[in-house]
Amino acid sequence: MLTNKHRLGVGLAATAALLVLALAPAGASAGCGGGGLSAARTDICTPTAKAKLLPNGMVIPPKSAPHRVKAVIAAANRIRTKPYIWGGGHGRWWDRGYDCSGAVSYALRGGRFLTSPLPSGPLASWGKHGKGRWVTVYANGGHTYAVIAGLRWDTSGQARGSGPRWHDEMRSSRGYAVRRPAGF
Repeated sequence: MLTNKHRLGVGLAATAALLVLALAPAGASAGCGGGGLSAARTDICTPTAKAKLLPNGMVIPPKSAPHRVKAVIAAANRIRTKPYIWGGGHGRWWDRGYDCSGAVSYALRGGRFLTSPLPSGPLASWGKHGKGRWVTVYANGGHTYAVIAGLRWDTSGQARGSGPRWHDEMRSSRGYAVRRPAGF
């Protein structure tokens, strides 16, 4: 049986929990923001910082990015000047050019999120549903692109030639499945 003293304590705890959620950064999950978080839990609760796009098309990851996200960016940087080739990156990881899903697969492989390349259709059901804090894949049966540390990794909408490139500007996600690796 709860006494009035216990009811007041429960009510104050619930009010405090709601206040923590209301003050949490946008996109923080319900498990973020409270005290006593482990180092691993704190990492996934930290708001994402944006990578820096250099004039040469290379990207520098944020210092706060997890190692696997930095590895995704490093992999994408390696193929950022390759041409667009339909089917490129599906027969082998290192290819003379990449299509959209081949380029996204190559980048994801860098962070050990994939063990083999996936076409656009299967990428639409890969990973977890929804936007990620660091890595989000947008896929449908005809096209795939990713947003990694706040920058778009895509083979379309090129100002610097065709093929896999980094972009500051976002594109509409209408018609795309939105997927993410667990915890990222």
